[in-house]
Amino acid sequence: MTTRKIWRGFASDNYAGVHPAVFEAMTKVNEGHEIAYGDDTETEKFNQVVVENFGPSAVGFPLFNGTGANVVALQAAIQRWEAVICADTAHINVDEGGAPEKMAGLKLWTVATPDGKLTPELIESQIFDMGVVHRAQPGVVSITQTTELGTLYKPAEIKKIAEVTHKHGLLLHLDGARISNAAAALGLSFKEFTTDVGVDLVSVGGTKIGGLGAEAVVVVDSSTPRGKQLAEAMPFLRKTSMQLPSKMRFVSAQLNALFGNKAALALANAKHANQMAKKLYEGVVAIAAKSSLVTIPNPTEANAVFPILPEKITNKLLETYRFYVWNQATGQVRWMCAWDTQESDVDGLLAALEAAVN
Repeated sequence: MTTRKIWRGFASDNYAGVHPAVFEAMTKVNEGHEIAYGDDTETEKFNQVVVENFGPSAVGFPLFNGTGANVVALQAAIQRWEAVICADTAHINVDEGGAPEKMAGLKLWTVATPDGKLTPELIESQIFDMGVVHRAQPGVVSITQTTELGTLYKPAEIKKIAEVTHKHGLLLHLDGARISNAAAALGLSFKEFTTDVGVDLVSVGGTKIGGLGAEAVVVVDSSTPRGKQLAEAMPFLRKTSMQLPSKMRFVSAQLNALFGNKAALALANAKHANQMAKKLYEGVVAIAAKSSLVTIPNPTEANAVFPILPEKITNKLLETYRFYVWNQATGQVRWMCAWDTQESDVDGLLAALEAAVN
């Protein structure tokens, strides 16, 4: 790989490499044979890791990627004629290539939100024509923590969403692709803003926080009749959705490295990424105070920064740094910090922005 160019960017935390501890964990289980498809010691250990992080009745199911986790979770939660209520910016609506609709055969009822967050009132706006065959019946509410606009749900907000969701007989799914960044920002355990406040299903992200390719679906309370039904369906849906790893010990080993010891490594990685984003946000705010060319309407609550820039400035910055234009109409861009983002990376981007503005 002598021709491989090493570079840094702000496009996605998926661009970052694998944390050394994760590679080490996979290497440790790379001797001898283990039973395939989940009957191995690392997956057994992962079951206990799930209990430690989500509560005594939680059950976890490792799989390959975030889209797969969402598709499997939502398939388990709905009937064939049902729909999922989500924000119009939700990953399941915008960035999964239609996989939930195509693979799970469901309908997405999307709701416009200013900050990527659903509210009880927004959910209630979709609860109508119940029992009418001409409308796909809502069966699940799906929220993202953190959201696609970098915002955070507080536990009290999720609890209110769970209450209105359950009042109407629906289930609550949480897309936790960046659940570690949320926990680090809130200073809470996963359990405190999932199990304790009424979430039914969680897609747990490991890849963005230092894994190679490791996600999971967690049924937070398998002791209830509905939870038991979800947990019993999950292994079959994981297989038919092509998300069952044969050498599962290597996926589970990654998850154990990240989320073992009460998610110590995942939270440390997330805290660092959040701190780098805070530094970047504060630098952008300082530049915006001196130039009307730069605005930043969304506060940075985790590891994403969303400034609005003129097209000329964006194009100039793209000559040096990779990142995504998030809203073509407004010029809003997304700068994402990862577990391996360095202060020098942030300083370099801020210097480039200031130079482009001047």
